[in-house]
Amino acid sequence: MVNTTELKKTIKIENVVASTAIGAKLDLNQVISVFEGAEYNKERFPGVVYRTTSPKTAALIFSSGKIVCTGAKSIADVNTGLSKVFEKLRGMGIKILDKPEIKIQNIVASADLGSVLNLNAVAIGVGLENIEYEPEQFPGLVYRMSSPKVVLLLFGSGKMVITGGKKPEDAEAAVEKIGTELDGLGLL
Repeated sequence: MVNTTELKKTIKIENVVASTAIGAKLDLNQVISVFEGAEYNKERFPGVVYRTTSPKTAALIFSSGKIVCTGAKSIADVNTGLSKVFEKLRGMGIKILDKPEIKIQNIVASADLGSVLNLNAVAIGVGLENIEYEPEQFPGLVYRMSSPKVVLLLFGSGKMVITGGKKPEDAEAAVEKIGTELDGLGLL
């Protein structure tokens, strides 16, 4: 019997992507002059890229007032990183919403099943309708889970990537489900 508590301990959040809108249009040339170290090259990318170091995040700031935060390792880091951006924008005299709504778009996590997998057997055992496995194209098996609604990339090493979640619990539920499923099929 697989120990799902131990499996869940291997989960590590690798990236949280979130979006927000400040409710005001922005002059990106003005933004770049105030945000030290920010990058803006409109031929290459239509927004300003501003990196915070503590926590380590990147804010993609667009003239529409929309901002995407990426690179965070937790939801708390998203909130802290975006708060720093909001503070700088307010410091420029830009009127922005008191508490702009921050929406989590995607959480990417990794985990380890702790045993080598026969991906051919997994593809057949789990059922081909939710699986994509073409080892000539990609060394991992792609498993589209319906509940929680995430995509698992399973590798022969037993390591996996969980993407598409909206909260950390989605990764936990997916790891528990795949662990139980593979154990039940005698594949762990």
